[in-house]
Amino acid sequence: MEFYELHPENPQIRFIKKAADVLSNGGVIIYPTDTVYGLGCDIFEKDALERIFLIKNEAHTKLLSFIIPDFKNISQYAKVSDMAFKLMKKLTPGPYTFVLPAAREVPKKLWTKRKTVGIRIPDCKVTRMLVEELGHPIISTSVTNRKGEIYFDPEEIKRFFNPHVDLMLSIGALSGKPSTIIDLSGEEPEIIREGAGEINFLAV
Repeated sequence: MEFYELHPENPQIRFIKKAADVLSNGGVIIYPTDTVYGLGCDIFEKDALERIFLIKNEAHTKLLSFIIPDFKNISQYAKVSDMAFKLMKKLTPGPYTFVLPAAREVPKKLWTKRKTVGIRIPDCKVTRMLVEELGHPIISTSVTNRKGEIYFDPEEIKRFFNPHVDLMLSIGALSGKPSTIIDLSGEEPEIIREGAGEINFLAV
């Protein structure tokens, strides 16, 4: 596994480009977000997606996040109501994953049984630069062991995942909770998982 340490506020672009190249060539990487480290691949690389399911020992029905840098092309991946768009604009970039109806362009293998997808715009410069360099979304899930316990320390992550992934971008130890998951596929927002980020917007 290639391993690169980045400055969180002024990331070295050469390392971002290396990671984007690995993704576009069907690789699997670990990278930082504004909550925990993510395990990800290119949305269009089916073999890489299979590797992620094998690494995590998870069923194909699990909701995976689409990491995007902004709302510019969101209609390619999800159907967004006026209510959903207003709330997402208010909460992003930030530690939230939004469950939305999947758009037709999204490979059906990435849909949940309810034909939804998870959309995420992290408040992390490294993440957004990486997705912008790649040019389309990264499919992502939290870096955990097979018991679902989150790894925060890059050295621990490196020891466990070294045989399984191609590259890791590190900004040091992270701490906290995974993203809050908000279901916006219905008429009203619903909290599916309370994690990082305020949820008092529901009381407004």
